[in-house]
Amino acid sequence: MSIKLGPAGVPLSCKGRTIVEGMDDIIALGLGTMEVQTVRLISPAHFDQYWQAGVLANKTDFEMNIHGPYYSELLGNKVERGRSLAKIEATLQTARTINARHVTLHTGHYGEFGRGQAANEHVANVFAGIVDRIHDIWNDEEDEFPVFPWIKNGEPSKIGIETSGRQDLWGSLEEVLEVVNHVEGTIPVLNIAHIHARGNGRMRTSEDYGELFDQVRETIGTKEFYCHFSGVEHRSGNANHYTQIKKSDLNFEPLAEFIVEDGGWLDITLISDSPLLEHDAMYMQQCIEKARHKQLEQKAREDRRKALALQTGVSAQELAIREAEQELLAAKQAENKEDESQEEPAQAEELSAKEKKKAERKAGKKPAKKKKKDEEAKVEDDVFEFDEDDDDLF
Repeated sequence: MSIKLGPAGVPLSCKGRTIVEGMDDIIALGLGTMEVQTVRLISPAHFDQYWQAGVLANKTDFEMNIHGPYYSELLGNKVERGRSLAKIEATLQTARTINARHVTLHTGHYGEFGRGQAANEHVANVFAGIVDRIHDIWNDEEDEFPVFPWIKNGEPSKIGIETSGRQDLWGSLEEVLEVVNHVEGTIPVLNIAHIHARGNGRMRTSEDYGELFDQVRETIGTKEFYCHFSGVEHRSGNANHYTQIKKSDLNFEPLAEFIVEDGGWLDITLISDSPLLEHDAMYMQQCIEKARHKQLEQKAREDRRKALALQTGVSAQELAIREAEQELLAAKQAENKEDESQEEPAQAEELSAKEKKKAERKAGKKPAKKKKKDEEAKVEDDVFEFDEDDDDLF
């Protein structure tokens, strides 16, 4: 199993804001990949830093990826399609320069095709042409590229077709898998937030992820996965916008649980699309480590049960039941202690009040109310008090 995590773009904490400096920060954080964001336009002025990023990626075995133009209209008319392909051409040239392993592309609106086989066939033809173009760029025999060793020794970038998050955009999971299954050199880019939103919140448990990855494996026969993950705000089967993971109903813990427990066959790259970028990428890494730690604890507990079963002659299942009963008892005791701890402050206040009164009595001081009553009693005694020797009183 191989897992690589990284942000979609230069990290927020990077001061230099260049791709190379962003790579340095990502490596320092213990992450292993990055997706360069060129969603609208690629500037030729950035060629120098792209080339430096390719050299660094080649030397450090750092996985570079790139995201193409977001606003594509590959199902549009001839003019719209030509405009989108021109932007994609610039993305492909940059992918070669930075030694990108994956190029993520969108398809766009259904246009006049609507949903159905005709749209899928058209998309397949367009992406077949894109795959041919990336091979032509990578294997240009007229240029020797002495400074690009990855061109000679490596393979062309894989063209990724991303799942969309809206009902009016081509790119449901089934549509993407059908095209990828017919076009060699393409891969599905599983945007989990989009799949979750388009399925009205379908990704909730580790079993849901198991079904998703099994569906992909059975359809196109792969163990390599390129995924995007973030929180998402969605409504009526449409993604509205990305959010940080902890503020969404799309949790990462079930995916981490699936990867650790059932994903030993996976070779997966996870890109954080969250607004928090590298922070949520680190959070995903922590979730995976916690899932691994939990798995190790469970295995150690099972091994201990088996050893005790051999020693005592009690079955491992009975020992597991006893452990569960002890855990319940410990939980109840903890609740009782919490209740007692809540009562302790009131008791402490009562004790302190008693001690205060006791101290006042020792000091010969009486409470104000009691003193007042004593004075009134004394006044009454003075009023009715008379001299026994006074015979002239009446």
